[in-house]
Amino acid sequence: QVQLVESGGGAVHTGGSLRLSCVASAASGTIISGIRNMAWFRQAPGKQRELVAEITRDGAANYADSVKGRFTISRDNDKRTVGLEMNSLKPEDTALYYCNADIRVQFSLRTYWGRGTQVTVSS
Repeated sequence: QVQLVESGGGAVHTGGSLRLSCVASAASGTIISGIRNMAWFRQAPGKQRELVAEITRDGAANYADSVKGRFTISRDNDKRTVGLEMNSLKPEDTALYYCNADIRVQFSLRTYWGRGTQVTVSS
């Protein structure tokens, strides 16, 4: 009924930049009443999924220490999108990046995940 679709992943060298985007969409007949927190997670091979950055509906953002000063999260409530600007990328940023959002559909609030977009940083 509700999907999160990521885009913008790719392969860059150390020091490069990428911008990820994610849009929330609903199937015909499904009404999205609101979107609360939106976030980006990532999972590298052999590692647990970790929070990269999150942002409230009002725009308050929180970042993992490893990306502070390099990544910027943003959202557009009208377009139901969340973005992640990634600068000064490092090989350790290589991972599958997932979009995450708490979405209210009619009277039900639940957490949704995208399928992920790959980011590869080579030295």
